[in-house]
Order: sequence, then C-alpha cells, then structure tokens
Amino acid sequence: MTKERSHRPKLTLSDLYDSSVVYTSRPSYISNPWLEPEEHQSNFLTGRELIIANHMPVIVHEASVTDKLKQLFEAVGKTMPTNIIQFNDQQSYEQTLKVLAQEENKKIYFQYIHGEDILTKAHYALDKDIFVALNNKARIPEWTNNQFLPRREVVNIEDFEAAVSEWSFPFVLKPGDDLPTAGGYGVMICYSEEDLTKAKTRIAQAQSETDTMIIEQKIEAIANYCVQFAYSENGGIRYIGTSAQLTDAYGYYSGNENAPDVPKHVIEAGREIMEIGVSKGYFGVAGFDLLLDDKNDVYAIDLNFRQNGSTSMLLLEPLLQQGYHKFYSYISPGDNEQFFATILKYVRLGVLFPLSYYDGEWFENDTVQSRFGCIWHAENKATVDTLEQQFLKEIQEK
Repeated sequence: MTKERSHRPKLTLSDLYDSSVVYTSRPSYISNPWLEPEEHQSNFLTGRELIIANHMPVIVHEASVTDKLKQLFEAVGKTMPTNIIQFNDQQSYEQTLKVLAQEENKKIYFQYIHGEDILTKAHYALDKDIFVALNNKARIPEWTNNQFLPRREVVNIEDFEAAVSEWSFPFVLKPGDDLPTAGGYGVMICYSEEDLTKAKTRIAQAQSETDTMIIEQKIEAIANYCVQFAYSENGGIRYIGTSAQLTDAYGYYSGNENAPDVPKHVIEAGREIMEIGVSKGYFGVAGFDLLLDDKNDVYAIDLNFRQNGSTSMLLLEPLLQQGYHKFYSYISPGDNEQFFATILKYVRLGVLFPLSYYDGEWFENDTVQSRFGCIWHAENKATVDTLEQQFLKEIQEK
C-alpha cells in the first residue's frame, strides 16, 4: 500500500549546513584524466539533490529547472523549490560562484573540487585540504585505521609497469592522487592482458597529472554496499541507511537499490570510518563503498566523503512505498516529448518518484536528449522489473 506523501525526509541538507552555505554538485568544467564527464551529464547532476536540499540554496543549470520538473514534482505533491541559483554555461557558472563567494560572502559546499583560479580554498564551506585528503584513494588506510583493506600496493607511476607485472589477475587499478573520480570511471578492473593493455594506455595518457597508482586485490564480493552517514555539530553522527550498488563486471556504476538486511558489522565498519573523518574535520553526508565476501569479511574499496547517488533515495525513504526501491537515471532515446509523457504517466501511477529532469527542449538551437533521475518504488523487485520493462518499451515506441 502506498504511504501518505506528507512525511518529511529522514534528514535534509539544510539540517546539516549553515544558512550561509550554497551547494553545487556540478563537476568543474575543467576535466581531469580520471573524470571527464560529458557536459550535459554534468549539468543534469546539478538538480539531483533539489528535493533533499530543503532551504539550502543549490546552484542548478537552467535546463534542470523547467516547467517539466515542476509538473513532475506536483505529481508527487511537491512544490518547486525556491532555493535555486541558476546558470546556463561555463562562464555564468563560474561567475555565479565568484559573486556568491566574493561579493555575498557565501561559503560553497562543493561535491567536486574546483581549481584555485575559480575560487580559492578560503571560500570552501568544508576545508578544501581536508576534503581532498579524505577522498584520496591512496590514503584509505589512514581513514580506516588500517582495517578493512584488500591487499594493495601504492607505486610511483614510473614504477607501475614493473610493479604490476608481479601481480596475478584479477586485480584493480586506481589513481592514487588528489584528482576527483566518480561512477567507477577512475577504476580499472583487469581480468586479462587485454584489460591491462587498455589500462596502461589510460595511465600513460594521465602521466603528466598523476604521480601514483594503486594496485589492489580484486575482492570476490557477495554484496557491494554504499553505507551512508551524516554529521553536523548539532546532530552528531547519524546513520542514514545503506544501498546496494548496481555495477557491471568492470566496476562502472549505474544506480542503487535499497538494502534492507545489512549485516550489523558492515554498518559498524562504516561508522568507524565516519568517526575518523569527523575527527579530521569533516561534516556533511558521506558514503563508503564496502564489500562483503563469502567469509563475511568487510573491505573498504572507496570512501566518498561527499553526497552519493543514492543519498536522496535513503533520505526520502519515508515518502516511498514500502518494499523495493531503485535509484536510477534514464536518457531519452530520441523523442523528448514522448519521454517526458511516459515519465509523467508512471510518476502519477505512484511507482516512480522524480528527483531531477534535464529538459533537452530548453536548448532551442541544438538537439539534446532529455535526462531523468528517479526512484522506482513498489512492493517488490519483480514488480519494479516488470514496470521498468514496460516503461523502456513505451519511451521507444514510435
């Protein structure tokens, strides 16, 4: 049975951050070898946290806050947020950051670090050096008290080829520096010489910007969790839930589903890591990618001291049907109007909760595919699977 939609989220971002803080989830327009997001995807990401932001101002691309999003929100009893600061291109985005920080004395809470030429570290809500250090994959042993670690080796990039030749397949390669990564894009899982050859090509291309590489044991996991916590000075550390990661064999992330029966020792491992992060000065939401193997051992493979894709799904749980929840996103296969009409149909059916909509029709002179971020919610996974297949068929129909 569908729950009443009047429930509040478990927590909102404005519960965690001072009123002088503005949030941006957009990666910098200046990419790096381990994070090269397509421009429309980066713009689409700016709307993902609108519902959970509550009163917290959010910097959002104009195409992510058109009347179509308003219609979707109204279909689930939500009004369009008023906490939106809009931009439409690189120049307006970077200028917006500078005006907010330098003229209006706002602090910016970044999802991804930006260059010092855009804003100096003095304007970060969370100390930039702490943020960078906690998200550096090479430093995971420090933030876990040397627990929960796969066998791993951190090597200088010039020594990488010699070091990796001593390893047996399968293994995982990751950059071991301060450059941000996302969605598994910076992770290279090698099952064969062919995989390793591709990885060596990528590493060679990154050599001018990356000093170290991590070679890590490939854990044969029976579960892949993202365990999430929030911290504020007033509220202390709060467990907000765990999702199961949806990834392919090469670690590329596509979404999450709820994980109702998470072993207690997995959650406690996440709490220990959060306590260490907080002791170093971290505040806000964090999610830790923890694997569980068939011996019931926990392994920390990535620590995301930032909001995660499934953060909204966990915080909005009181507003969703009891049962199965799936965080996912979709790109229009061609007909944007049909795409939107189909989405609206399923939202009104009470099985699809909208988070964000990037309106391709906003770009009057360019052909741009619309994008949609959402949560499926129904009694069980089988029901969602059936509904999703119907949805995918309908957005393709001519």
